[in-house]
Amino acid sequence: MTNNNILKGVFLVGLGATSYGMLATFVKLAYHDKGSTGLPFTPAEVISSQFILGIIAILVLNVIAKAKKGDSVVKASKREIMQLMVAGTSTGLTSIFYYLAVKFIPVSIGIVLLMQTVWMGVLLEMALEKKWPSKIKVIAVFIVLLGTALATNLVNNTTQLDWRGIVLGLLAAASFTTTMFTANRIAIGVSSAQRSLYMLLGGAVVVFFFAVATQVTPFNYDIFYKWGILLALFGTVIPPMLMNAGFPLTGIGLGSIVSALELPVSVMMAFFILNETVIPLQWLGIVLIILAIVMMNVRFKK
Repeated sequence: MTNNNILKGVFLVGLGATSYGMLATFVKLAYHDKGSTGLPFTPAEVISSQFILGIIAILVLNVIAKAKKGDSVVKASKREIMQLMVAGTSTGLTSIFYYLAVKFIPVSIGIVLLMQTVWMGVLLEMALEKKWPSKIKVIAVFIVLLGTALATNLVNNTTQLDWRGIVLGLLAAASFTTTMFTANRIAIGVSSAQRSLYMLLGGAVVVFFFAVATQVTPFNYDIFYKWGILLALFGTVIPPMLMNAGFPLTGIGLGSIVSALELPVSVMMAFFILNETVIPLQWLGIVLIILAIVMMNVRFKK
């Protein structure tokens, strides 16, 4: 593979990760906004608008792909569709848990909790493959835990952080870990647009039940044009497309390192847009987490 292709892949993955990094700040801004009803937008309205508009956008992309490629498009079988939809429920849960988490805790803390997928992924891999992780991975896990303690300012925030936000943030990380593992193992031969569509449909089922169970006021449809389009683009459409195009060019290792850009971008957005306080010790923790991701994805020579 040429250096130009690798550079192109790095650019695509980096742009996708940057888009994901902006998402939580937009969610927080949506919570502070009001629609025509005069009431602040609810998590149910925010998440529902993202999924509905995201599904419409991905559906359009599938129609365009079908029109361009015709019969050469590999259709997902009924079994693959079912598998993708079941796997997609974890996508819906990730959004629910994460968007609820940033209601109770700062975005800069929420993204750090979401990045716990690093050590959760190691544990899941160990359970599935029934073998101990490498020494590098074990060291990386400890670095992530240390980085998390610093990045969340754990020592000074023990009485300030809402426990609900911490629990929800960790649940978001757990469901996101499940999404990453299943997405890389199910219906690999099917186009990324089809896989995204069916996983979104599976996630939408979970989101629908969540919205019905939690929405106590009349649904405010202003959310669709005020924030829904933005959330769908930066959370559902742009990042998967860019990452699906970039990862084959970079490879999993380099791609995973570049995708860690999501962490500093999210914290910087929270710092500059939401005026959240981020002390130097927290930046050190963020650097340690990124270092751990690099360690896990670099092939060290013996």
